Amino acid sequence: MGTVCTFTVFTEERGAGIEQIEEYVGILEEAEQELSTWIDNSALSRLNRHPLNTPFQLSKSLCPLFRQLIDWNQSTGSAFDPAVGSLMELRGSADRESNGEIFRDAQEVSGMKHLQFDPSRCEVTRLRDIRLDPGAFGKGEALDRVFRHAHSEGHSPWLIDFGGQIMVAGLPPGQSVWSVDLAHPTDRSRSFLNLKLSSGSLATSGGSERDLIVDNKRIGHILDPRNGLPVSLPGSVTVWHPTAQAADILSTALYVMGPKTGLDWAESREIAACFLILSADYVGEGSVLIQTTTAFRQRFF
Repeated sequence: MGTVCTFTVFTEERGAGIEQIEEYVGILEEAEQELSTWIDNSALSRLNRHPLNTPFQLSKSLCPLFRQLIDWNQSTGSAFDPAVGSLMELRGSADRESNGEIFRDAQEVSGMKHLQFDPSRCEVTRLRDIRLDPGAFGKGEALDRVFRHAHSEGHSPWLIDFGGQIMVAGLPPGQSVWSVDLAHPTDRSRSFLNLKLSSGSLATSGGSERDLIVDNKRIGHILDPRNGLPVSLPGSVTVWHPTAQAADILSTALYVMGPKTGLDWAESREIAACFLILSADYVGEGSVLIQTTTAFRQRFF
């Protein structure tokens, strides 16, 4: 999925730990074979090329996933919408800036509204030439698959850091929590907050690493699916949730909504969310405003 993954496990024997990690790597690789658009023959890549108005058969693992993607798309008012691949391809390109027609064409073939889902047959049909992008749900879905397997096998404790998204199960020997650093919104290599994590997943969305600089202008790597434009939020959003997929999706959706709307939306749904916002006169860590929901404060502060 174009990122780095690290694994931490605690076992009585080294060989058992290595075997456990290899199982988890295998599960992530299986998820990648289905979801990664970095792989040309993944299920998602094949769906993106599948003929229009022709049902595409989903696997048993993808069928419930698509139901969840549609539900999240609707509940967030389309702040989360993975069918923005065509717009992502134009991000930062000269065509996007100079040719409004190309941009409008990409907008017209974007959006989950152009995808028809039949849960009884586990089939999806592209009504327009949409391109699904797993950037806001793929890592979370893969982590949840690891968690389900590990739980069924009685594995714990472990921590996985999948491109900055953390998921844990159980607790380190002799410890009551995992110590997890939340990155500074402008520099992922610097810690800004230290959080005590006992369960679930933490996902962060921000522009410190993957934003583009084009003609001295910052182009956000996260798009607002509602207008197709890059989000220019000066900061980051972190969400805790019992499931990694929900944390992944919600951090993106709240980043798109922005602090005012996002905090109100998350507060009304008792979602644990934290916005780190740079002040207009940002000069250092002291100029980062921390805004959290009640659920986040109760869990971590």
